[in-house]
Amino acid sequence: MAAADTGVCIPDPAALMKTPMGPDAPLPDAVAAQLDAAVRAALPFAAAPGIIAGVQTPEGRWTAAYGIADPETGRAMQTGLHTRIGSLTKTFTGTLLMQLADSGALSLDDPISAYVEDIPNGERISLRMLANMTSGLPNYTLTDAFWADFAADSGRVYTPEDLLSYIATEPPLFEPGARFDYSNTNTVLLGMVIEQVTGQPIGDTLRTEIIEPLGLGATVWPGRSADLPEPLARGFTLQGDDVSPDAPLEATFWNPSWGWTAGEMISTLDDLLVYGQALASGQGLLSEAAQAERLASIPANGGYGIGLVCAGGWIGHTGSLPGYNTTLYHDANSATTVVVQANSDIPAGDCGDMDVLPDNSEDAVCATPATRVFIALSSALGNEFVQPSAD
Repeated sequence: MAAADTGVCIPDPAALMKTPMGPDAPLPDAVAAQLDAAVRAALPFAAAPGIIAGVQTPEGRWTAAYGIADPETGRAMQTGLHTRIGSLTKTFTGTLLMQLADSGALSLDDPISAYVEDIPNGERISLRMLANMTSGLPNYTLTDAFWADFAADSGRVYTPEDLLSYIATEPPLFEPGARFDYSNTNTVLLGMVIEQVTGQPIGDTLRTEIIEPLGLGATVWPGRSADLPEPLARGFTLQGDDVSPDAPLEATFWNPSWGWTAGEMISTLDDLLVYGQALASGQGLLSEAAQAERLASIPANGGYGIGLVCAGGWIGHTGSLPGYNTTLYHDANSATTVVVQANSDIPAGDCGDMDVLPDNSEDAVCATPATRVFIALSSALGNEFVQPSAD
């Protein structure tokens, strides 16, 4: 998920932190028509039954839905439907970590060995390294053992300890801090630290420290449950056993506990538009000092910081898990937040050996559906996003 080298990614952090929340008023018809046209032009290259999209600017808000939420019934996609948001969960986990560091309950430079035993290089891996993906710990979701178990039983409930067991015999990829490597293992470990420091389940802390303060009434931490609140969009994937490009699997109720604090949350468009503004500015979430430190954790020319990405002035994260794909970014230059949700994680375009649909066109760069539509919207807004190397 390394960002492109596009110069200084956040030119004025102080101004970003003072950006007011955008109004609920609709954007002018001409702007709405331009955004709608951008989405419609991208849809043929987005392998999803349906798309939900929203843009929040200092002048107002635009939201729209396209396609189908439930192919079996033909129910149309709507802007208020719940979807799984995958690795956007990492931004929530990173926010809790910064809150605890700001309060003095922990230090970002604490070693993970102070909280979790038997982690390779644990005495030299700091919480900061876990948060910015430089720990060198392998990603449990890339192990053969995990995928065998996941494919065999999509309803299985995983504990954090279960997830760590998949890398118990895997050697570190590199020395702590040596370089970037995106790993779900890092954010699972941070979730374990947060639970230990707060003395309560992570879902409770998310609710009291982020969800309730921001009024995110439709955002959910499912815990061990595979339920998805109504109204919902049904999700489809080409991941798993017994799947072929001609017959994607429905993954709506696959248990997301395998993602835990790295990827199991649920939300809606309106909530994510509010959250995206708060994530970028820190307002309602972090003190100015803590938000300044978080923004400073991002490499100057773009890349991965403490649970968030910056690329070309766009600050946020993507999220994918079987059945769903979400993109949330805030443009620091124009104070514009863009959210796209898709009820598919299937890539499209020139995707090499990746599984794609039979009607896939290779006349486009490979992208997941939400990212495809987001790039189109970012271009229409005047700051085209340069896609990170991993979704």
